[in-house]
Amino acid sequence: MRLTILGGGGFRVPLVYGALLGDRAEGRVTQVVLHDLDAGRLSAVARVLAEQAAGVPGAPEVTVTTDLDEALRGADFVFSAIRVGGLEGRAADERVALDQGVLGQETVGAGGIAYGLRTVPVAVDIAQRVARLAPEAWVINFTNPAGLVTEAMSRHLGDRVIGICDSPVGLGRRIAKVLGASPREAWIDYVGLNHLGWVRGLRVAGRDELPRLLADPELLGSFEEGKLFGPEWLQALGAVPNEYLHYYYFNREAVRAYQEAEKTRGAFLRDQQARFYDEMKRPDAAALTAWDRTRAEREATYMSENREAAGAGERDADDLSGGYEKVALALMRAIARDERTTLILNVRNRGTLSVLDTEAVIEVPCLVDANGAHPVAVDPLPDHATGLVCAVKAVEREVLSAAESGSRTTAVKAFALHPLVDSVNVARRLVDGYTSVHPGLTYLE
Repeated sequence: MRLTILGGGGFRVPLVYGALLGDRAEGRVTQVVLHDLDAGRLSAVARVLAEQAAGVPGAPEVTVTTDLDEALRGADFVFSAIRVGGLEGRAADERVALDQGVLGQETVGAGGIAYGLRTVPVAVDIAQRVARLAPEAWVINFTNPAGLVTEAMSRHLGDRVIGICDSPVGLGRRIAKVLGASPREAWIDYVGLNHLGWVRGLRVAGRDELPRLLADPELLGSFEEGKLFGPEWLQALGAVPNEYLHYYYFNREAVRAYQEAEKTRGAFLRDQQARFYDEMKRPDAAALTAWDRTRAEREATYMSENREAAGAGERDADDLSGGYEKVALALMRAIARDERTTLILNVRNRGTLSVLDTEAVIEVPCLVDANGAHPVAVDPLPDHATGLVCAVKAVEREVLSAAESGSRTTAVKAFALHPLVDSVNVARRLVDGYTSVHPGLTYLE
């Protein structure tokens, strides 16, 4: 089976390949094709993968290419993990927003909109090429903003594109652990959009254990989200939000923390990864050791500004191992081998949430089999959550419209309608700022 990874020079690709090395079942991946526009980054990542594969019998063959069409032909699965504009673009997204006093996070608020406006045209081109060159392939989208990009691609690939995120999985795992339950045996009642969802129940043997957690302030304060949001707020919500909702519920504190930080997250990762890729230019560098050291630092500093603003302290060691590659491979295996499983994924709504239309991409538990991912029926969201979901989905639709039409007016509308952008004038200045620093946004007229 042939797996193509777009963004194959990306830093987290070795997580995927490392997970593939442990697969010995029938129908496993035998060939991995890495595609990237940067040949130097491809070479660096290929070196890491070669050290990972050393001494592993039957390790998937790795090839690299900068030709997108060549990478897609013959693919059975495509992992799309591109970053349009690179980490330099992310750092600029953050800084332009913070200069206007609003959040510049990669997927949330102004930064997420800017990233989406740059990424959607490229993602649509990829989807059209897949439809033409590999029509039987399944696309698993890693690219952020994951829900928005998946919806853009679904207009050309239908249900053959599925978005993934490890945040809901990590949240469910932490809740299960606190309750003394096995994550594998728990049903997580999670619903929303990507980076905008809530755990409303956790069922073990048919019994919802979440009320027991919500009734115990000490337990609530013992894991990541409890530390971020505080037990009192979780009890008021009657649910446990995805960590990214900290940007909404504590927006002023988050913006202040980002403004006071020595570097934005994007700038930190840009500089950190630049050191890694520079090190890989040395023929004698130990590639896997350098990569693992850089990865550990990256994971330990994840959402550090939010944790500092909340007084949440350091991340737990169990949360430093990532997990998105495990979700992606579980999804791929379920489809390829018809190994039925349940995963929280980004898929078309299909009537699951009645407040959104059928084509809207949402993030919910899905039953997965050889025919793809099928969203499970869920209870309606409470009014406060419905309001946020509908508002942010409306913004996503404006982003898609602006990317398709090239309309600057529509782009301003997308920014102005976001709950975390509080002024039409600010929205106009954001568009001016982003178009001045991103050549990829010159299509907006």
